[in-house]
Amino acid sequence: MPVVGVIGGGQLARMMVPAAVALGIEIRVLAEAPDASARLAATAVGDYRDAATVLEFARGCDAITFDHEHVPQEVLAALVDAGVAVRPGPEALLYAQDKLLMRERLGELGVPMPDWARVESADALAGFLADHGGRAIVKTPRGGYDGKGVRIVDDARGADDWLEAGPVLVEELVVFQRELAQLAARRPSGEVRLWPLVETVQRGGVCAEVIAPAPHVGDAAERAAAEIATTVANGLGVTGVLAVELFHAADGRVLVNELAMRPHNSGHFSIDGSVTSQFEQHLRAVLDWPLGATDALADWSVMINVFGSLPAPAIAAALGHQPAVKVHAYGKGPRAGRKAGHVTAIGDDLDDVAYRARAAAAHFDA
Repeated sequence: MPVVGVIGGGQLARMMVPAAVALGIEIRVLAEAPDASARLAATAVGDYRDAATVLEFARGCDAITFDHEHVPQEVLAALVDAGVAVRPGPEALLYAQDKLLMRERLGELGVPMPDWARVESADALAGFLADHGGRAIVKTPRGGYDGKGVRIVDDARGADDWLEAGPVLVEELVVFQRELAQLAARRPSGEVRLWPLVETVQRGGVCAEVIAPAPHVGDAAERAAAEIATTVANGLGVTGVLAVELFHAADGRVLVNELAMRPHNSGHFSIDGSVTSQFEQHLRAVLDWPLGATDALADWSVMINVFGSLPAPAIAAALGHQPAVKVHAYGKGPRAGRKAGHVTAIGDDLDDVAYRARAAAAHFDA
C-alpha cells in the first residue's frame, strides 16, 4: 500500500490519520516535537527547515504533503530534485507562503480581490490611505495566520515596524456582509471537486464557527465562489485540498481574502457532515486517486472551534448533554487562545443544529 509522509505534526496531520487507516494508506509524520498533536503517527521528530532531515524523512514515501505551508522553498526544491512527489508542489505553495506573490498571481488569473498594493515606505502607505478613505488593512507578506501579521491602519506610520523588515501588503478595507470559504480538491490528473460554500464567523481575527452551507448567500455568490476556487486550483496547479477564504462584500462582490493549500479549519465540518471528508479527499488527491463525492449528509452542519483545552470530564459532559454532537480533541496541552479541538452537529433545522453545537461547545469554556 502507498506511503504518504506529512510534514508537520499539528491537528491537520492528526486528522489525516483515521482517513489513511480507512483507506489502507501508511501515513508517516515529521513532527516538530515529541508531544505534537499528531504524535501517534510521528515516525520522526525534526526541523522541517533542514533539508537533510526532510530528505531522510521522505525516504520510502510515495508522496509528501503538509500540515502547514511553512516549509522553505529550498527544502521543497531539494525534495523535488531527489525525485520525491511533493504535493502540493513548490510552485503552488509559493503563493500560499507569500501574500504579495499571491496577489500578483491572482491578478494574472483575473480573480476578483480587494484593491491592493505593495508598499515599501510610509509615503507609499500614505498615498494608498488617501485613495481608500483613510483606512486600510496591512499584512506581513509571510507568516501571518489567525489574525497575526494583520492590522488595520489609519495613519501612514502605522506599519513602520513591519516596513523595517521589508515591503508589506496593503489592501482596501472591505465592507462585507459575511465571510465565506470555498473548499476544493484537485488531483494531478486535473479532476476537481468542491464542497458546499460555507460561512465562517470570526472572533478576534480567528475562526470561531463554520456554517455549511452558507445561509442566505444566493445563487450568484455561490457560482462566483465556485468559479474562483476552480480557477485558482487549476491556475496554480494545486494538488490536494485548497481553501479560498472570501469576503461577500456589501455591494455583492465575492472577493478573495486568503488561500490555504492543505486541509483547513473551514472544512472540519466535512468529517461528520460530508460523504467524503477533506482529510480523506486530500489523501486521495495526493496519491492521484479518484476524488470522493462531497455531498452533504444532512441539510446543515455547524462546526465550532474550542479554545484553551478539552479536559476529559468536560468531553464526557458534552457528550452526555448532546449525544448527537461529535467532539474532536487535538491532544494539545492547555493554552489560552489555542485551538484545542472542535465540535460538530448536523441535522435538518439550522436553528436546532446551531443550538446543539453551541450547547456542547459551552462545556469547554477557555
